[in-house]
Amino acid sequence: MNGARTGARSTGLTALWRTALAGALLCAIGLLPWLSRTDPARTVLQAREAERDPSPELLASLRSELGLDAGPLRLLGRWLAGLPHGDAGRSWISGTAVTPSVAEALGVSLLLMGGALVVAAVTAGAVCGRTLWRGPRRRAARRGAGAGSGGALLAALPEFLLASVLAAVVGVRLGWLPAVGWYGPRWMVLPSLALGLPAGALLGRILDDVLPGAFAEPWARAAAARGLPARRIARQALRRAVPGVLPNTGLFVVGLTGGAVAVEQVFDIPGLGRLTLQAAVAQDLPVLQAGTLVLVLLAAAAGGLARLAARLLLGPALSDGALPSLTRPSQPSARSLPLLHGAILLAVVALGALRDPLAVDTAARLTPPSWAHPFGTDALGRDLLARVGHGALSTLALAVAVSAAALVTGVLLGLVPRLSGGLVETVNAVPPVLAGLLVAGAAGRGPYTPALAVAAVAWAPLAAHTSALLRQERAATHLAATRALGASRRHLLRRHLLPAVLPPVVRHALLRLPSVALALACLGFLGLGAQPPSPEWGRLLAENHPYAERAPWAVLAPAAALALLGVLAVTASGGIRWPRPRPRRRVDTARGASDTDRGASDTDRGASDTDRGASDTDRGASDTDRGALDTDRGALDTDRGALDTDRGASDTDRGASDTDRGASDTARGALDTGVPPPRSRRAHRPAG
Repeated sequence: MNGARTGARSTGLTALWRTALAGALLCAIGLLPWLSRTDPARTVLQAREAERDPSPELLASLRSELGLDAGPLRLLGRWLAGLPHGDAGRSWISGTAVTPSVAEALGVSLLLMGGALVVAAVTAGAVCGRTLWRGPRRRAARRGAGAGSGGALLAALPEFLLASVLAAVVGVRLGWLPAVGWYGPRWMVLPSLALGLPAGALLGRILDDVLPGAFAEPWARAAAARGLPARRIARQALRRAVPGVLPNTGLFVVGLTGGAVAVEQVFDIPGLGRLTLQAAVAQDLPVLQAGTLVLVLLAAAAGGLARLAARLLLGPALSDGALPSLTRPSQPSARSLPLLHGAILLAVVALGALRDPLAVDTAARLTPPSWAHPFGTDALGRDLLARVGHGALSTLALAVAVSAAALVTGVLLGLVPRLSGGLVETVNAVPPVLAGLLVAGAAGRGPYTPALAVAAVAWAPLAAHTSALLRQERAATHLAATRALGASRRHLLRRHLLPAVLPPVVRHALLRLPSVALALACLGFLGLGAQPPSPEWGRLLAENHPYAERAPWAVLAPAAALALLGVLAVTASGGIRWPRPRPRRRVDTARGASDTDRGASDTDRGASDTDRGASDTDRGASDTDRGALDTDRGALDTDRGALDTDRGASDTDRGASDTDRGASDTARGALDTGVPPPRSRRAHRPAG
């Protein structure tokens, strides 16, 4: 009874906390024009009629029409009062009702999100397919964290760049699918691919990092020894590992709905993200508040469904504290491959830093790559290698700083799931573009505006991942036993929880490093970041995007640098080691030792072949090992018999020696007493 009351009280406090966070977000959006210190009437008039002169009389009339003289709090109160009746007000730009337009845009975004999730699921399955195949055969732990560079390359591709390439190549040049508009199922294929491929690659990498721990659990080894089908073992391991990834899947649902701004702009899709962005730029507060509220409710629903699905997949073991610890059997081995990727990226940056990024040559506009310009030139004739090299410092420095801040914040808040649960869902409901607008409104536009905006939302996936792993680790059997022995909370946190949670979360943060750089580039692509002539990589993508079909190298150069950064982050997640020459084998001069080494090598090869077989081969190998053990025992018994024989021979020799000594003593006694000794080989002569 007391437990039910405590649970109900905790649920009520959680709901109250989430409501307060949503109200605070809506209040911040309602104060956006006043935070940015701009006149909302002037902004609305410019959005309505850009060519009309904003006279004081016209602005005063517009303020009276919109009710701006009443102040932001009264406007927010009026808008909230109409929500229970389904009235979200009227748009300040078009004058139409907000509710039908937001509902229509939400339907389009949900349909697009469903197609993107299907593509993401297929992509994630392809990324972790190798581990699913090797895991039942007990070879999943041998794969390093740097494997899967193709998935890392795909995850590092900018969504807007992928959308532009698909629209230009598949839609326009090949004509296989429509590239612009939203009129039926055929129009959603290319946008779904542009959204689902990077998201699926990232989810697949996170899931691939957890699967070896599931295959190393006792039930998986017992099932493999029993001879169960590999497909069944892989399915159960997937069920064991998916709950740790479900919170991030819920976050992706919201991100693919409200964060698909760039893709919706490229394909001209009337979705919720595009509608919210247009309302934020024009300061159309009713539409912006309604769109944000829908995203907050969608985030809460997706988070609740993710938690429910995790509980159903794990079963009663989660509440009974009977889960095994889902940790890797061994840490990923350090590799030397990141050194190659880092050397290539460093060489590009060093060669570009030696050139002038602002030198304009109008006679060399949009020239292809050559010896003089290895990456080609842009529309003004500026060297792209120089601009990529000089822009690397700001892009990489901001991305690393934001990722480090997001990691620390995510881990600290993830350790307090009751506090961070609602906060994660509320923050995730704010797309980076809207966060950039809010930060730009409060702090002004500048080179560090994207960094502040991305840092405000980048910690949410890491906090969700930390909370999910912490929840499962607290239900581990060994933790319950340690707690029963009297261990303190500090000891459990320092010795058991953090060592189990931190490694996968740190690898997740490294996987997110290209996503952070992409978010910064996306804000720069939309004009919220660095301004011209800055060579920041997002700025380069925005400047050269109109020439992607005529001069693809102008877009591929910064995109390749971003992709190389992603591959470097993924391959370095398991550690870095310097390449060392293989040690030479020592050759023994003794033939017996050489034969022994060859026999041991043959034995190792046989054992390796035996390991590659199925469970029946393992059983045969086990019988062979038993026979070998019996043979060794027989050989040992033979050695013992030979040893006993040697001991008997030694005893016989000792007896013969004693007999000789006795004969010698007898001869001496006879000599002393005058009694002739026994007759020997030589005849005794009488004395003179």
